[in-house]
Amino acid sequence: MIGGLVAVAVGARAQQPRKIPVVGFLSTGGGGGDTWNEFRTTMRELGYIEGTSIIVEPRFAKGDPALLPLLASELVRLNVDVLYVSGPAAARAAKDATSAIPIVVLDLETDPVRSGMVRSLAQPGGNITGLFLDQPAIAGKWLQLLSEAAPGRRRVGLLWDATTGTSQLLAAKAAAQGLGTELRILEIRRSDDLDRVLLDAPNAGATAVAMLSSPIISANSKRIAEIMTRIRLPAISPFRAFADNGGLMSYGPNLLEFRRVAATYVDRILKGAKPAELPIQQPTKFEFVVNVKTAKALGLTIPQTLLLRADEVIQ
Repeated sequence: MIGGLVAVAVGARAQQPRKIPVVGFLSTGGGGGDTWNEFRTTMRELGYIEGTSIIVEPRFAKGDPALLPLLASELVRLNVDVLYVSGPAAARAAKDATSAIPIVVLDLETDPVRSGMVRSLAQPGGNITGLFLDQPAIAGKWLQLLSEAAPGRRRVGLLWDATTGTSQLLAAKAAAQGLGTELRILEIRRSDDLDRVLLDAPNAGATAVAMLSSPIISANSKRIAEIMTRIRLPAISPFRAFADNGGLMSYGPNLLEFRRVAATYVDRILKGAKPAELPIQQPTKFEFVVNVKTAKALGLTIPQTLLLRADEVIQ
């Protein structure tokens, strides 16, 4: 009889289903954005089926970074296996919420070493790894390209999301001095600020607009392009979606590949890799897109030398 009970107990243990891993997804934007969609697509391509072999718990701040600490705490209380976070404010919120749960960060605005997020690029240490881009290094590039496309427009409105920190802003100010450009700082803190701030840019004296990198600016690329068309100002963005949707120019990393690699880091951690030993990845491919149709509508003639440097020209 005892032997029979032991056999039943062993059989019951053998039949217990394997735990389905849970991934927490934290983003400044709203649901349905590119980072969210591409994360799910990549995980499916890696063989995961939501609800069967993986559970994803998404939390979206819907353009209000002030909500991120609360959302990060929710995910930590769920004891997720991995946190995948997008943007500097989300990364800070996740870092403050846990030092135990592995965190994969997708952040285009932060130097991870200088900010104290990780120990080094090669050996992050701790519970954080991911993909980072130190955008201040290319802040001057946006101003330079804008000055070539719209020479004479020296008063540039600089769209800056204050929740991303000041490193990009300081780099842009330094670059502007070297180019003889006068900056008009257009500060936002949430997506609801965009219309008011951008529509007022001409009143602030701006004759062109350059955008610093931000999850809010990325998620609202189409909306910003429409506003730029309305106020008839030439502008450049780090995000290709801006040029694709009628903005004048974009210059920035290939975000599709960037996001896919970030998702593979989640996969590697679920399979046993330690974030402390996964090196920080940085983009190596940048795309320059010029929308000639928009230039014509603005009365601009883009120099041939600039068009030849573009990866794509939208006619």
